[in-house]
Amino acid sequence: MARSSTPEPEFGETWTYESIVSALPGIDLSDRVAVAFQLALFQVGVFALAAVYDAWSAALVGTAAVIVAAGGSVVMLRMGALVRSVSVSGSYRKLLFGSNVEVVLSVLAFIALVTYLLVVDPRQSATPLLNELFGPEPPMVLVYFALLVCWDLCYRIGASWWIGVVSLWRTLRYPVDSETGATLGQVDLLNVGFGLLQVILVPFVLDHPSLVVALGGHILAVTTFSGSSYLIARSRR
Repeated sequence: MARSSTPEPEFGETWTYESIVSALPGIDLSDRVAVAFQLALFQVGVFALAAVYDAWSAALVGTAAVIVAAGGSVVMLRMGALVRSVSVSGSYRKLLFGSNVEVVLSVLAFIALVTYLLVVDPRQSATPLLNELFGPEPPMVLVYFALLVCWDLCYRIGASWWIGVVSLWRTLRYPVDSETGATLGQVDLLNVGFGLLQVILVPFVLDHPSLVVALGGHILAVTTFSGSSYLIARSRR
């Protein structure tokens, strides 16, 4: 299949956060600048709040979360560009970009996390995670910023789920030529890579088995779906 010559992605063929950034008036950032700005903004926030509230015990886990979120941005931008660079099934592109299912999955993941932090963890743990990170009376600003970073992370996790599911469906239903298959194979490998990047979060939640199971299950699911998509497509070349 021939490569598309469309220079700029249109609305409906972008990730939700790409559409939001590109729609902001007076702002025209390249992908690299946008990711660098995201990384710098959140990382400065982590260190500034750690200094103000003497919460240095939370700075390391905050940094890990920021790195994973920024890595997710890099991967998603690259995956989006790869998918848009080839001619593929319209149904696949609509499901991937236009359905906004990744947002629904992200909201569900974020609500599940907040429910765990506020309801489940205080009942199960002698020292709930929020208290472990921010002390017995967590400051409102710290919790607000932490939840903001968690949302950023959950959005990319939700997108990764959806990319893996849709990629496997695409591979099973729409065989493509070798060149297109190689390009889409890069999408699968990038998603596997992003899933594995999230392993760096596991050491910070080892004392919270529910989070270990949830995070480990997510990583296993993403690598299984995208890895299977890659292997099946490769076997057809």
